[in-house]
Amino acid sequence: MNIYVSNIPFRMKQEELSDLFAEFGDVQSCKIIMDKITRRSRGFGFVEMADDSGQSAINALNGREVMGLALRVNEARPKE
Repeated sequence: MNIYVSNIPFRMKQEELSDLFAEFGDVQSCKIIMDKITRRSRGFGFVEMADDSGQSAINALNGREVMGLALRVNEARPKE
């Protein structure tokens, strides 16, 4: 399952995001999208997990406050 995560605090590291999702199961990949010019976080990213643990993570983490911001977590939609 590919999970879209937005409202990620700019100071959060990729490893911290991965650790947050690892509470719910095996994280296959984790990527915070970076701005190509400034090399700073754009505030969103993607996490890949197994379907069952991914749904548990979505349910538990959507709206959870992390570093002062409420994460928005849902299943990623395929590119059009």
